[in-house]
Amino acid sequence: MDDLVRAVEATLFASEASMSVEALAAHLGGAEAADVRSALIELADHYRERGIRLVERGKLWHFETAPDMAHLLRREREQVRRLSRAATEVLAIIAYHEPVSRAEIESIRGVQTAKGTLDVLMEAGWIRMAGRREVPGRPVIYATTTEFLEHFGLASRRDLPGLDELRAAGLLDPIDEALEDAMHFESPDEGDSDCDAGAEADDDFISDDSPA
Repeated sequence: MDDLVRAVEATLFASEASMSVEALAAHLGGAEAADVRSALIELADHYRERGIRLVERGKLWHFETAPDMAHLLRREREQVRRLSRAATEVLAIIAYHEPVSRAEIESIRGVQTAKGTLDVLMEAGWIRMAGRREVPGRPVIYATTTEFLEHFGLASRRDLPGLDELRAAGLLDPIDEALEDAMHFESPDEGDSDCDAGAEADDDFISDDSPA
């Protein structure tokens, strides 16, 4: 490995947070971004079959435990956290059509969305407020986070499965209609709704267990 590759490796190993190519280049005294990216690709290939891997999530790079080794580092018991059907639908809509306002989410689902549903997804770290739509009322718009990509093992939103893949895997139910609408939805130019509906009963499950 040349000096730049070793420097990138050392910087990421010591970093407390994921870093972008630009942040790495600046930290390394103004190295060329193209050279840093080449170094990252070389390192990712070097670590591909090792116990830790270098991965990119949402344009940020970090080391993580190889998925097949994660069980060795897991000390606490796996916990299953309940996610309501409403929250599952909302998460799917945001993931496939971000950034999106609550009014747009409600237009797709055909029902009002309780603020608590969005709060649950924000507390999980999977969605965030991404600004405001420049329309009357300036409604808040929501987008997914790097934590969302990490939890589901995605490098970017481009890796989200299509409808055919979800059907083949038997994972489409019970959010078939919401997903299909989300992937063909065109944003309405309307303000955000101020009306909350009661939270729906929890009936879907997700595992709170992701690779260390």
